[in-house]
Formats: sequence, structure tokens, C-alpha cells
Amino acid sequence: METLISDTPGTGKNWVKDGTTESFMADVVDASREKLVLVDLWAPWCGPCKQLTPLIEKVVKDAKGAVELVKIDIDQHPQIAQSLRVQSIPAVFAFKNGQPVDGFMGAVPESKIKDFVEKHAGPIGPSPIEQAYTTGSEALERDDTEVALAAFAKILDLEPDHMDAKAQLARVYLKLGELEAAKTLMETVPDGVKKSTAVSSAMAAISIAENAANVGEIAPLQAKVDENPDDLDARLDLAQALVGRGSFEAGGTELLEIIRRDRDWKEAAGRQELLKLFEVMGPTNPLTKSFRRQLSSILFA
Repeated sequence: METLISDTPGTGKNWVKDGTTESFMADVVDASREKLVLVDLWAPWCGPCKQLTPLIEKVVKDAKGAVELVKIDIDQHPQIAQSLRVQSIPAVFAFKNGQPVDGFMGAVPESKIKDFVEKHAGPIGPSPIEQAYTTGSEALERDDTEVALAAFAKILDLEPDHMDAKAQLARVYLKLGELEAAKTLMETVPDGVKKSTAVSSAMAAISIAENAANVGEIAPLQAKVDENPDDLDARLDLAQALVGRGSFEAGGTELLEIIRRDRDWKEAAGRQELLKLFEVMGPTNPLTKSFRRQLSSILFA
């Protein structure tokens, strides 16, 4: 299998260097008149610094010359920290045109560092983590669980709080039949981020899988519906069984039929289940578009 994220980013040429009090004017102030320069204030005893600095180096190297990084050991060069009025580390400052223009303190994920750099230096292209996310998502869409699993697991190894990668990994678990693993993983996602597209889709997929596990086999459910088409409980069970087993078109058609027969039945259960299906399939899926048109036709007829 191809390597999805390199553990050893490129050399970076002279884009990353250790600075001193004596070299600060040339390395930072003067250099920032030509391009963005980041100053990373750290110390050997600082735990968060050890987490942050490799990520900054990685983003800088990925930018391929659009930004430079100067690392300052404040134990060796306290004058710089004093002049910048730094009270805690890690602390990162962005210099442009000879002046500090922005900064942040504390350890942040790679994606936030990239956003910070792009705010001042412009787009720098997808990072290896973003590339791996794309690779994993495309693999998930074509049911290549091996590649998807490797991609999202590697992202979370490097950036444990990457919530969208967690969500996508949960969907991989569902495809592998590991419902409990998917649920356990999504329990680690804070409530505040559950509205992202990937997270909402994963939560909907888990709900669908739970429903499918509770309603039984398709054949007897189909027989009950055939025997009594007005049995909406049986039709809902059939729809959930179909959707849970990947028959989205057949399951969605049954949900539309429930809505057509009684849109308000069981607090609009048919519509609620259909909306979950939309979340899982995504807004650009042709089936989503078709079902939305049919739903609108039913609701506004």
C-alpha cells in the first residue's frame, strides 16, 4: 500500500532555522520585508512546545518558500521574549514588513497553523493531512475500506482531535460491520462539533445501522408490506432494513411511500428517516437530488 502521509517531511532548505538575539534583526525583521516570517518561542523544558514545533516546521516546509520559521530558545535568548512581552510558551508571532502582525499561544493542531499561515501568506495548497483526508474519503466512497482505514487512522495518529477524520473512520467501521466501534469512536466527539457535514453524516449512518440491526430480515418484512400496504410500521421496518443493508434507492422509495400515505405518521417518522439518508448519501448524490424532488412534490402537492 502507498504511503499516505510521510513521517519525514521534505528538507525545507533554509526555511527553518534556529535564531539568536544577535541574528534576530537579519533573520526576522529584515527577512519579513520579503516574505512572512514566523517566530516560534520555545524552551527545552516546555512539553507543549515539543508538540507544536514539529507541526509548525511541517506547515512551513509544505509552504515551499512562502514562509520562513525562526525558532528561539528563550532560555538562551530571554531578551527576545521580553521585548515581545511573552508570558507563556509556546508562543508564535507572525512578522511582516519588519513588524509583528499576529500571533498565538499554546499548542494547536496542524490545520490551525496552516490557517494562520494562509491568513498572512495566502493559499499554500493542501497539507499532507488534507491530502490523506481526500484519499481516505474517496476510498470510502468506492468501498475501499483498506485504504480508507489506513488514511484516517494515520491522520488521527498525527492529529488526534481531527473530528472529521474520526467521523469518516466511524463510517469505515460501519462498512466493516463494527457498529459498537463506530459508536465508541463518535462518543469522543464533543457536542459542539457535531454539526460538521462529516460528523452529521456519521451520526446518521450510525442511527441507520442501529435501526437495521433491530428490524430483522428483509424477506418477511416485504411479505408483511405486500399483504397489507397500509401497515406503515412494517413499511418503516422494511425501509430501515433496506437502507441499513445499503439498498438506498429501495429503502428511500419506501420512506417516500410512507410520507405519501401519511406525512405526519409517528411525528413524521418517514421524513426523519429520509433526512438521515440524505445526510449519509450527501447533497450531491443523484439519488439525494431525486428523492428531494419527490419529497417536495409530495409535501407541496
